[in-house]
Amino acid sequence: MAHKEKIKPGFEESYNQEKENELNLILHNDDVNSFEHVIESLIEVCEHENHQAEQCAFITHYKGKCDVKKGEFDKLSHMKHKLNSKGLTVTID
Repeated sequence: MAHKEKIKPGFEESYNQEKENELNLILHNDDVNSFEHVIESLIEVCEHENHQAEQCAFITHYKGKCDVKKGEFDKLSHMKHKLNSKGLTVTID
């Protein structure tokens, strides 16, 4: 009944390798920045929608950190620098 789609040889390995190369941009909680500033920064730098930025801000506040973006190092490094310049504590892992 269920139709199983055939995957081209090598596709899955290529897909998994791309996922392995992805890193996380992690926002860390601090006692300095307001929710509004964090939300505005995530919208501007990470191109989050308002709701997504709000969720990340709350997760960071209550859990201590939150993955705010996934991607390759070069792209995340640029975002990290911009967020750091706005006073946010961000790491790439």
